[in-house]
Amino acid sequence: MTMSVQCCIAGGGPAGMMLGLLLARAGVRVAVLEKHRDFLRDFRGDTIHPSTLELMHELGYLDEFLALPHQRVPEIEAQIGATALRVADFTHLPVRAPFIALMPQWDFLDFLADKAKAYPGFSLLMESEVQDLLFKDGRVTGVRATTPQGPVKIESALVVGADGRHSTVRERAGLPVVDLGAPIDVLWFRLSRRAGDPEATMGRFDRGRIVVMLNRGDYWQCAFVIGKGSADALRAGGLDAFRASLAAGLPLPAQRAAEITSWDDVKLLTVQVNRMTTWYRKGLLCIGDAAHAMSPVGGVGINLALQDAVAAANLLWQPLRQGAAGLDSLRKVQERRELPTRLTQRFQVLVQRFILQRILGERADGEAILRPPLPVRLLGRYGFLRRVPARMIGMGVRPEHIASPAMAP
Repeated sequence: MTMSVQCCIAGGGPAGMMLGLLLARAGVRVAVLEKHRDFLRDFRGDTIHPSTLELMHELGYLDEFLALPHQRVPEIEAQIGATALRVADFTHLPVRAPFIALMPQWDFLDFLADKAKAYPGFSLLMESEVQDLLFKDGRVTGVRATTPQGPVKIESALVVGADGRHSTVRERAGLPVVDLGAPIDVLWFRLSRRAGDPEATMGRFDRGRIVVMLNRGDYWQCAFVIGKGSADALRAGGLDAFRASLAAGLPLPAQRAAEITSWDDVKLLTVQVNRMTTWYRKGLLCIGDAAHAMSPVGGVGINLALQDAVAAANLLWQPLRQGAAGLDSLRKVQERRELPTRLTQRFQVLVQRFILQRILGERADGEAILRPPLPVRLLGRYGFLRRVPARMIGMGVRPEHIASPAMAP
């Protein structure tokens, strides 16, 4: 089977779905290929940042979107040793929705897909995975993919790799990646949330132990930060030892850790921080995690991916409508998004190296109580300073705005 579109997007995650929606909205014929049969995967990024909510406002979707079940996080708290303090306050951001919305990512992706399907030029192919690229005279001209109906060849003026940190598109295109290093991995799991539990989304930092807890209404989505590559040793130490370490770091009754009944309840996120040196070649562009894998520090990976999609749509809708996106147009996308990517990754690397790695390296039975460093103590003392991390986390560097047009559905 063969089909032809103006833009073929590999990957139905946040970047791919947002780009597909914006291009279809601008009158571009676009196909999005998602390798799974649905979006129902657990422990994906569920944070919708204020910058993303502002994009939903610009699209006219905000009220409808916020009618979906979600939890609002107007500020972030942390406990370092015995000291509890507030570190980020989103309520002063100059946006319509000054908070982080916690929402299952499948609800977000379903929402974008439903909006995109209103446009006749949009196609979403589920259970469809890119296997290889098509080339002609050194230019990418489409993809070969597997679908439930069998193999398909999709001819396209532009192929966009939005297929994540293990991108097939990037690998088949032969585009190199620079590894910036990540000294941590993360274990994700759920614990029940009950009456009397804290309300706030928070991070708890103790000697040798870091736990982050996201309030998801009736449960806590938890991240237990570990040293890079230490997951096997942790498992070898036994589930009881893990539960004891977890219980010591929770602001909850110790027996709550017993809800982890097997290692199947715990998912490993292998943290990567990397980026491509060149995001494009003739007929091809990579965005989101395919172009730059982010650390979970700040939870900004989805935000960066969505901003990439908006910038790409702003710069490429017109060339695609006219027949092709040349190298100059593709280069402009990278130029637009590279500075925000580099600055954000630099911030993440510094936090990982000088805060997280050092805390994890401390002896858990050390005599001295872990104390917040001076900059963090100042955040807790002066409310106006909490606007700085809120701006970095909630809006990012140079946030994008919708500039692509809206055609009638």
